[in-house]
Amino acid sequence: MSEAAGAAQRLDQWLWHARLFKTRTLASKFVSDGNVRVTRNGETSRVEKPSFAALPGDVLSFSRADRLRIIAIDALATRRGPAAEAQTLYTDQSPPHRRGPKPPASPFLREKGLGRPTKKDRRALEALKS
Repeated sequence: MSEAAGAAQRLDQWLWHARLFKTRTLASKFVSDGNVRVTRNGETSRVEKPSFAALPGDVLSFSRADRLRIIAIDALATRRGPAAEAQTLYTDQSPPHRRGPKPPASPFLREKGLGRPTKKDRRALEALKS
């Protein structure tokens, strides 16, 4: 980890080092699409360049997989280390993720391992459909 006071790191590289994205290319495309906002010194701005200089103290906001992520950068990284090391780079300030109620199972779906439906099962399904 880099501890220099004036040090900065590319945003796409930091997102990859922090293991928030599987590849640096995905992180770069995500930033290029304008999906990341950075709050620095109380001012929030949208970032559209992967080469944006991320600094410790910046707060990143983005939505990914129907979940709002708010990440405060605590440190910069020199390598993409293990997950335990990556989690020390940031503080997750995201609101708790709430999952909605599970949709009801379709009556037409069968449990795995039951094989093909019998003639009786097919007739029951036809009766449900009509």
